[in-house]
Amino acid sequence: MKLVVVSAGLSVPSSTRLLADRLAAATGRYTPVDVQVVELRDLAVEIAHNFTSGFPGRALSAALDAVTEADGLIVVTPVFSASYSGLFKSFFDVLDQDALTGKPVLIAATGGSARHSLVLEHALRPLFAYLRAVVVPTAVYAASEDWGAEGLAERIDRAAGELGRLMEGLGSGAGAVRRADAAGTADVAETADASVAVDTDTAAAIAPRALDGALASADRFTVIPFEQQLAALRP
Repeated sequence: MKLVVVSAGLSVPSSTRLLADRLAAATGRYTPVDVQVVELRDLAVEIAHNFTSGFPGRALSAALDAVTEADGLIVVTPVFSASYSGLFKSFFDVLDQDALTGKPVLIAATGGSARHSLVLEHALRPLFAYLRAVVVPTAVYAASEDWGAEGLAERIDRAAGELGRLMEGLGSGAGAVRRADAAGTADVAETADASVAVDTDTAAAIAPRALDGALASADRFTVIPFEQQLAALRP
């Protein structure tokens, strides 16, 4: 599976990139992944030109394609003015609004003080919820004093485990939908434990719930108008 890491660090070396690399390495211990890193500092000029011209440059276009095609994302930003950096937000502003729909995302941030840790909940999580991504429950914040201290490694490992398991589950569901689409309306979606016959519509509906790597069987149902249900209750 393809894991794309988006790092918005500006300095070299960067604590933001360091956190991103540790999260990617930890995820690889839970599921086999091919890691690609997107350094936004190298794309800053092309991102600005995209806003004025409406067209991405070659490097930016490749980065946007990588994010769109990824099976999972790790996104890490430094904290500026109690929020994500402008460069970080600008990159996701030029990304297609449907590119992250249903995609597993691990959010993380770095800052000089632990007082900024809530940026994960009041800024990053709402952003990716708006983009309809599936954000893992554990977010990771690393302040300056966290490096080398107890707790950071455990948070990294917990978040990476959640991302790895989510990538495996959603990847199995997406594979079933692709097989159903390719074969028509009566294809068989193979799962890790069993095979169940599903049509395209059913597979598409139940695949997002297949977080354990298997599709659940779903029966057709009839929609009864509310007025008809209400009439049936009247004496």
